[in-house]
Amino acid sequence: MNNNGYYFYAAIARQVLGAMDKGEERIDISVDLNLSRGTFALSGDELILDADNRLSRAQLRRIEGKENRIFCLEGGRLEVLEVRGDGYYKLVPTEQAPLLEISGVKMHIWKGVSPFASAGQMAAQVVKKGDRVLDTCSGLGYAASAALQLGAREVVSVERSGTVMALRRKNPWSQGIFDAKVHLVHADIETYIRELAAESFDAVIHDPPRFSLAGELYGERFYREIHRVLKRRGTLFHYTGNPHVVKRGASFVDHAAQRLRAAGFSRVVKVAELMGVTAYK
Repeated sequence: MNNNGYYFYAAIARQVLGAMDKGEERIDISVDLNLSRGTFALSGDELILDADNRLSRAQLRRIEGKENRIFCLEGGRLEVLEVRGDGYYKLVPTEQAPLLEISGVKMHIWKGVSPFASAGQMAAQVVKKGDRVLDTCSGLGYAASAALQLGAREVVSVERSGTVMALRRKNPWSQGIFDAKVHLVHADIETYIRELAAESFDAVIHDPPRFSLAGELYGERFYREIHRVLKRRGTLFHYTGNPHVVKRGASFVDHAAQRLRAAGFSRVVKVAELMGVTAYK
């Protein structure tokens, strides 16, 4: 999928406004959310991007005033990458790839690491060259992209939210999933997984929303479905989130590990730096 927009957030807008204030005629910036950099002309109070797209000082001030927002300029139209409806969905800038935030909840590991890199680390726990991979809660598609980079022959990438799917079509960092090797599915994974054939995947990446939003995806019943669709000796990486202590000192991740064993997994190993576990069939 091609993406021809220009992307801005507060830090970039401040950089451009500063160059305008100094009377500079050109500026070197990223307009694709830190994937690359380019040099663009400044003419008076305008940033010139191409024949059809330019930003005025007033528009740049608008962007500068909206921290933690990403704006896309395409076809002369400036829009903020957010959607309000059943929740508040937005792309949030970082020093590298943007993250997805839903109603104030950040859906990635992002402190001290790029969301794209952390998703890649999750995929690397279980994906090998030639694997068929199930990505249960795809989000922006970062784990699916990483699985391709690791040599997966096919990725089945499932996402329930049409709003999230629309946002990722706008996200430059998500474009890797629009590939012939990725089967994009718009469905609720809890229902969809029951339709999948037994022992049809070599690896599963399970990065669900937090327990309070999708508790069913942390239950033994769902874990049994993951176990069923995995091939013999297949592996699962399951992001559980920050462990928190519950009664008798056992943590949330310990309880998740117990349910995974009850579902049939022979070994479950904590991966503390990724806030999750690797489980082996």
